[in-house]
Amino acid sequence: MENANQEFRERLLQTFKEEAEEQIKNLSSGLIELEKEQSSNKKGEIVEAIYRAAHSLKGAARAIDLTDIESLCHTVENVFSALKHNRLMISSALLDALHEIVNTISHILLKENTEIGKELYPVAALITQLEDLIKKDSIPEVPAELDNPLKMKKNNPSPPPTHHETPPTIKPALVNTVRIAKTKLDSLLLEVEELLAIKLATSQRTIDIREAVLVLAKLRKSQAKVKQIQKSLSDSVEKPNKYPHSQIGEPQLKKLLEFISWEIDFVKSFDCQMTKLLKSAEQDEHLLNIKVSSLLEDMKKTVMQPIFTTLHIFPKLVRDLAKKQDKNVELIIHGADTEIDRRIIEEMFDPLIHLIRNCIDHGIEKPDERQRANKPAKGTITLSSKEHEGGHIEILVSDDGAGIDLKQIYAKAQKLGLINQRKNQPPKKEDIIPLIFQSGLTTSPMLTNLSGRGLGLAIVWEKTEKLGGLVTVETHKGKGTTFRILLPLTLATFRGVYVRVLNWQFLLPSAQIIQCLRVSKMSIKSIENRPVVVWQKETLAFITLANTLGLAQSASNDSPGEYQLILILEASGKRIAFGVDEILSEEDVLVKHLNKQAAHIRNIAGATLRNNGQVVPILNVADLLRSACIVLSSPKPIQEYKPTAESVKKSILVVEDSITSRTLLKGILESAGYQVSTAVDGLEAYTLLKTKTFDLVMSDVDMPKMNGFELTKKIRSDKVCAQLPIVLVTALGSQEDRERGIESGANAYMAKSSFDQSNLLEIVRRLI
Repeated sequence: MENANQEFRERLLQTFKEEAEEQIKNLSSGLIELEKEQSSNKKGEIVEAIYRAAHSLKGAARAIDLTDIESLCHTVENVFSALKHNRLMISSALLDALHEIVNTISHILLKENTEIGKELYPVAALITQLEDLIKKDSIPEVPAELDNPLKMKKNNPSPPPTHHETPPTIKPALVNTVRIAKTKLDSLLLEVEELLAIKLATSQRTIDIREAVLVLAKLRKSQAKVKQIQKSLSDSVEKPNKYPHSQIGEPQLKKLLEFISWEIDFVKSFDCQMTKLLKSAEQDEHLLNIKVSSLLEDMKKTVMQPIFTTLHIFPKLVRDLAKKQDKNVELIIHGADTEIDRRIIEEMFDPLIHLIRNCIDHGIEKPDERQRANKPAKGTITLSSKEHEGGHIEILVSDDGAGIDLKQIYAKAQKLGLINQRKNQPPKKEDIIPLIFQSGLTTSPMLTNLSGRGLGLAIVWEKTEKLGGLVTVETHKGKGTTFRILLPLTLATFRGVYVRVLNWQFLLPSAQIIQCLRVSKMSIKSIENRPVVVWQKETLAFITLANTLGLAQSASNDSPGEYQLILILEASGKRIAFGVDEILSEEDVLVKHLNKQAAHIRNIAGATLRNNGQVVPILNVADLLRSACIVLSSPKPIQEYKPTAESVKKSILVVEDSITSRTLLKGILESAGYQVSTAVDGLEAYTLLKTKTFDLVMSDVDMPKMNGFELTKKIRSDKVCAQLPIVLVTALGSQEDRERGIESGANAYMAKSSFDQSNLLEIVRRLI
């Protein structure tokens, strides 16, 4: 009974959180609107809306016995009851106190890992503070002819102290639930119901095929009856001397002719039947493709939500941050109803906060500075969004502040050694602006809890690139700055180009491919012993994709052909030309993200499945460019590994329960010339070792049935394979895990977080 009551309370808490999130949003946005609104009629509507929200939240909190929230809401309700009846003046101090109460309610609700109400908050102090303000700002008597009882009180004492040194940034998602419009669900239900018809048609095709198999069985039965007659006839015709008295009479010949005639008719009938079956199957396939595509599109729409659903806290954030720096800033939002994949906007939540903070901290000037520059005392930050061509969304974050001081950025970058400007070459604006995204570069004179670390804009760049997006900046001194972010509308699918390197296929995002070229090998020049290509009057570093990934030498470099296939890739403002063996196709693909264990593998962003079931790695272009720079900047050209006749014979057993990681390791080793077998866990691997000879075992650690440590100990205790080299490749990268791996008998231990193909192959070559 007690467990049932506990479960009921947990469900009630979850329901309350969902309702509270909506009411807190109404309270917060209402307070912001109340502070900005000038019309008395409109203010009256806002006061009524906030009053109702506080009343509803108070009732819900009382129902679940959350007395702190109930008391806070009751006090807020008293404030707006007084405002409704013209008994109270609105002041800045009053609004600050109300915002502080909303913050406190949010903090109480955000304690998801502990039972609500267990942690102590300054509830009593907040209530007392607000009651004192009510007494101070009360209107003893309101004249009947007063037109605007809700006017702001101009001269106020300093605002009450807040309980947070920095205005808190509270993400809006309080619970792991998403609201979906009923129309979207109705559409999904209709499409699923239509799939039932296709299911029935597919079942009928199965029945038809089963009947065709029975017909074939009838043919085989008839063939068996005449098989002896056929043999005797063949013997008498082919060897008449050996079988002069073959017993082939008229009845037998008649029976054989009847069978031949029947078989001809049967083949015609069966051919007609199979043709109809094929046509029906093709129609079913076509219909299924349409329905599945439509269902996928509608499923994408279910994770789409208006961008303002997540960003509704930004007006309050701007208010609090501006107040902290004695600035007057207004946030204007355009395109709040633009829909975007919920997962994308959740990923971009922190980067957008960094941009907003950057605008307030570095962009918007203080009121007196703005007035000296003939600007309004109140600065403006504009956050706008709109759909862009090619299935993208454009987000603009702009301010009317001082703009970016490019000279200061350039000087700071030189001081940090981020650039090496040649003499007599003045810096260009387009070369300086990308420097603001470099980690560690900041123009803030001091370190604060808002800025000074040089990380904010670096995070913006990295997050945008991770999502397959692009960020650009436009700035004008004294007029302001605009950050333009281009993002895909959804994460489910994107367009990519399949390429081949040796026998291994990879996928590259189309958005980061500037151009695909076929150039003469003679046009690949060498500067300072490094290959380069000239593209549109720009000299680009050239490197093969095989070299970058640490695979064997690309066949295209050794082939007698005259041309080289090149993809020009761009990330982080850099461009490099990559050579590949073949450009296969450009397609819309479904993204499969790597599991946590493989998430940090260098150069790999995810995987996708081709029509034939082949797993193809999706390359991380930003990582590729970093890896290419490391290879190109090495003291001497990398001596790429070419498999010898002996190494081709070497056999490796890969043990990995993740199909993505297993396929990745298998592909890398096979491309290096090794024969590779695979197992999904230690038990299967040990069974294979009993039946087949291997030269090396490469194993994950965390696996079902028998983990990597147990497998290693098992091998070392086996007399036959005790000396077999073992490499552990795992996500467990702590010092204790490494020591445990060595103690179990492993020859090498590689953490997936620092995984590198060339290092992997070097370890394998050294061990075998």
